[in-house]
Amino acid sequence: MRKNLFVRCIFAFLVLVLLYACAKDKGYYSPISKEPVYKGNLYSYLKSKHGVYDSLIKVIDRIGLQKKLEDSTVTLFALTNANFQLAIQNLNNTLNVSDKPAQYLTSVKYEILDSLMCQYIVQGRISSDSLLNQDGKDVRGIRYGYPMHIGLNRQASSGFLDGGPTIIDFSDTRRSVFNRNWVTTETSSLNIQTDNAVVHVLNPDHVFGFNKFVSQIIYIPPPENLFVTVGGKGSASKEASGGPNAVEASKYVFDGNPETKFFLSNPGGFYLQWDFPVAVAANSYTLRSANDIQQRDPTDWNLQGWNEERRDWDLLDSKQDEVFDERFQLRVFFFNNTRAYKIYRLNIIRMYSGGDFQLADWTMNRDQ
Repeated sequence: MRKNLFVRCIFAFLVLVLLYACAKDKGYYSPISKEPVYKGNLYSYLKSKHGVYDSLIKVIDRIGLQKKLEDSTVTLFALTNANFQLAIQNLNNTLNVSDKPAQYLTSVKYEILDSLMCQYIVQGRISSDSLLNQDGKDVRGIRYGYPMHIGLNRQASSGFLDGGPTIIDFSDTRRSVFNRNWVTTETSSLNIQTDNAVVHVLNPDHVFGFNKFVSQIIYIPPPENLFVTVGGKGSASKEASGGPNAVEASKYVFDGNPETKFFLSNPGGFYLQWDFPVAVAANSYTLRSANDIQQRDPTDWNLQGWNEERRDWDLLDSKQDEVFDERFQLRVFFFNNTRAYKIYRLNIIRMYSGGDFQLADWTMNRDQ
């Protein structure tokens, strides 16, 4: 009898303990993780992890960031060897198709490595705790101030919302305020502390450069911009609702700045025009998509040149169902032409979806 009573008491005690634990932790176990600490500066920490950050060290040394990582207070979204290996593999697969020689971190252009690497380092110490109770944080990469975004992401686990591990979403904003245009990767570990920095390690499936590494290396600059070298004046048959000095007026489609644009609400058919001071033979042109939604991109258009002899327009090029896959995407279009024209006109016929129009830049070019 006493034995049974003792067993019942022990059982009741265990039930009470379990109920208390569930009430305290909302039904799941939430351990407190101790943040790893390294006694030394950030650069020394990376050097101490042999076989993990060798490629990262190689890039840092090549672009001259060693002192920055030794002396400055920063947050690093650390790339492992795997991240660089994926980028180099993608690059050389692309180069191989074109029968071009392979490239590696030691041979890629300095300017490309520098601009892309600086996106992964931001000023100040930003731990995951500092992102609590806010809808992410806008930050800028060192040296060039490229806009990035950091957001806390609590994963679900065992059927409980926010019951799993905490990760950070690290996004290349593509200079867009709309997160649908961002390219985002995740961290695999957080809050490694050094004397002067916080390190968040990116997932091994992230490709260095946020999908820009290959495109920037194989990128061929557009031909000579005749708007710049010859001069002249741009105009549009329809103007923004705020007038010629509005923040999205027609003048911004001629300024060569990808961060400005020309916007029209439901314009229907209209044209952009450039008047040169002298006749010039163009054989190519460029269009750059703007920051906002793809639905506003032009998809059908044609290009004309004013024929002084016939007193009429010559059709030089015509496009249908063209698509800009990215925001701020610069596309070059070539056409056969040897005749010099003083006036070129780009007729916008249809947008991707809906009636609104936007375009960051238009130029007329000459390929020698």
